[in-house]
Amino acid sequence: MRSKRRKRNINIFSLSFLDCICCGFGAIILLFVLSRFSEPNIIEEKSEDLKAQIVRMEKELAQLRGDTQVLNRQLTHKREQLSEQTRKLARLQGDLSAIEGSFAGSSSDSEAQNTIRDRLSRARQELTAEMKRLLKQRPPRIDSTVGGIPVDSEYIIFIIDTSGSMQRNAWPLVLRKLRETLDVYPEVKGIQVMNDMGTYMFSQYSGRWIPDTPGRRRAIISNLATWHPFSNSSPVEGIERAIRDFYATDKKISLYVFGDEFSGGAIQPVIDAVDRINKPTRSGQPRVRIHAVGFPVVMEKTRAPGNTGERFATLMRILCQRNGGTFVGLNSTRK
Repeated sequence: MRSKRRKRNINIFSLSFLDCICCGFGAIILLFVLSRFSEPNIIEEKSEDLKAQIVRMEKELAQLRGDTQVLNRQLTHKREQLSEQTRKLARLQGDLSAIEGSFAGSSSDSEAQNTIRDRLSRARQELTAEMKRLLKQRPPRIDSTVGGIPVDSEYIIFIIDTSGSMQRNAWPLVLRKLRETLDVYPEVKGIQVMNDMGTYMFSQYSGRWIPDTPGRRRAIISNLATWHPFSNSSPVEGIERAIRDFYATDKKISLYVFGDEFSGGAIQPVIDAVDRINKPTRSGQPRVRIHAVGFPVVMEKTRAPGNTGERFATLMRILCQRNGGTFVGLNSTRK
């Protein structure tokens, strides 16, 4: 006999169910409140980021506008240069056409040209005969150069490298070249001797000319034999001080630089500095001539490119050429 089960009546809206529903709604409301509370902070941060980006982009825009203006100016300048070159090219083409036309027309005048050539030849012969007659009556010409070195100066300054390399290897030759140079000038109005640092041999004559007498010349040679002030193996300081101390618009001055090396830096700044202080005369000639004698002390020991001896020769060749002088490079220190 089967037992009958009771059917349980289930109440959906029981107290437990209502508790769960309330907790769920409460959680949803809490999440909603929290998310709405943090939203203003996020919006504010995004707003600040956007403002920073706007400022940065405005700066970049201003920079781009400035670059554009510079490029536009450069483009305008290049266009002007191109127009000028085009005009020059057109003028040159016109000159070339004119020259070609003149040569083309001259071919038909060959007979007239032959007549003119004959007359010029006869005139040249007559002029040559007259010149021969006049040359016999002209006094002998006085040569103002010795070995290609102009000797027309009234004042002479010696800038001598007194470094150890010169004194150990070339000092007897230095003494001899000094005597030879003095012999080229039998009489001048003033002499001065410095080393490559601008140190005077005779301190009592600093900034003044030494009178030219036979006794003074002997004293110069005698003192030079034992003279050894400090030297940095660079003639730049001596050259600049000599020009600054003795430059004068009413005097003809020659500088003689005796050295074997240039231990300084770049060559071009030295050339520019000398150009600034050695102003030319109205005729375009430099007031102070610069001559140089290169002693091959370094060159006898090394042939490496760019050595100090080679740099000395390069510097002095340029200075001599730009300042009306002559550079003499010796082949040996034993001559």
